Amino acid sequence: MTEASGIIRVSESAGRRIAELKEMEGKAGLMLRITVSGGGCAGFQYGFSLDENRNAEDVVFEDQGVGVVVDETSLGLLSGSELDFVEDLMGAYFTLKNPNATSTCGCGSSFSV
Repeated sequence: MTEASGIIRVSESAGRRIAELKEMEGKAGLMLRITVSGGGCAGFQYGFSLDENRNAEDVVFEDQGVGVVVDETSLGLLSGSELDFVEDLMGAYFTLKNPNATSTCGCGSSFSV
């Protein structure tokens, strides 16, 4: 497991939401896991889940008082991104502002490089 700081930033809104989810689950060790997989309407898609496990190939970030975990393969596509939590007419969801993406789809959960 690699510890890192500042490679993926967490907005205040995302930090607040992760902390709320941890409290609702009653597990202080939970982190938000971000994954990238092939698929979606633009080639790659983001995945978000709560996880308390850390694998050998994971990179862990601490920002806004919460933990974010990303596997090394996904990190190559996410480096420099900002995680945000948005509440709008479409609903409430995590999103990434990814400087590595050359295009994104309308839903915001899919991108290409």
